[in-house]
Amino acid sequence: MSFSLLERPLFQIGGNYVSFLGLIAFTALLTAGLITARALQSGIVRRFFSRFKIDNNFIAIVTTILSLSALVFFTVSAINAAGVPLPWNAPLPGVSLSLIQIFLLIALLIAVFWISSRTKRFLFSRFLVHSGLDRALQYAISQIVSNVVLVVGIFIVLENTGIHLGALTVFAGAVGVGVGFGLQNIASNFISGLVILAERPITLGDRVEVAGITGQVQQIRARSTVIRTNDNITMIVPNTKFIDSPVTNWTYGDPRVRFRIPVGVAYGSDIGKVREALLAVGRENRQTLKDPAPSVFLNKFGDNSIDLELVVWSSEMSYRPSRYRSDLNFAIEEKFREAGVEIAFPQRDLHIRSGVLKVETVPAQDRRAGGAS
Repeated sequence: MSFSLLERPLFQIGGNYVSFLGLIAFTALLTAGLITARALQSGIVRRFFSRFKIDNNFIAIVTTILSLSALVFFTVSAINAAGVPLPWNAPLPGVSLSLIQIFLLIALLIAVFWISSRTKRFLFSRFLVHSGLDRALQYAISQIVSNVVLVVGIFIVLENTGIHLGALTVFAGAVGVGVGFGLQNIASNFISGLVILAERPITLGDRVEVAGITGQVQQIRARSTVIRTNDNITMIVPNTKFIDSPVTNWTYGDPRVRFRIPVGVAYGSDIGKVREALLAVGRENRQTLKDPAPSVFLNKFGDNSIDLELVVWSSEMSYRPSRYRSDLNFAIEEKFREAGVEIAFPQRDLHIRSGVLKVETVPAQDRRAGGAS
């Protein structure tokens, strides 16, 4: 096949003829674009970006955008190579931006997100570390400044890439209606996040209970808060839950927490001995505070038991309350067994109004022999 045959037009697209050679160039460039896009999402590229101490989520966003940009670049180049002119500098149909301006916009937006992330990391990890401020307040300041940098940066990028915000006034009104209906939850969560950072009802490291979720606060983000439970499960809670729902903060203000351990002993037990055993359990636990000291209360005389309550204070075990209560219950059972105290169980009295009931006692060895058979 001669070179002239390769350049012979095969078909026409929009007034432009496409040759066999153009099809070959189109296929080659499009294949190169797919390979490049796939390579930009590989582990090698991710490890390269991780050397710059960039968050994993941001690395995923950057590699995805670069992959899509490479695919678009090679696709446009392939169309031009096929013989269909698609100029880089000409505005796209229906859009006042050219392809070069769109790529520039994407690059600048990535830079803004990176600067915002680095600003937060720099303030929280270096600049405010020796300021003497509370660590949670340092995080709140870093997060607010990072959000401000992000919003201002986006406005500056849009203005400098030819998208004038003044021309979007009418469109902004329509968007406002959409925000009021479809995006009201996102806007509400974002504002709630700012309120949380400003008022600080919860801070990093606090143990909280909200909306049936109990755990330690790991992150306070713009839309949601990350909580890690004792089962090492990460829960994403919308910020509005911390504003319009009751929140239990175990470590707010004073980290000391009072634990109440109910105990029921049988009637006839030596209450003084029971009280000393319970106090010994509280004093011997390493996680129990000496001040306030452990105490024992006799709550009531129940139907089947004398109900008491061991009251202890702890400042560390609020993060693992189930483990703390379990350790105390194990120790109580051991102390009661050593002291010969009987833990109560439900009992019923049987009254016979008429007739005769024959009761026969069986020796213990006979009962054991009968059970073995």
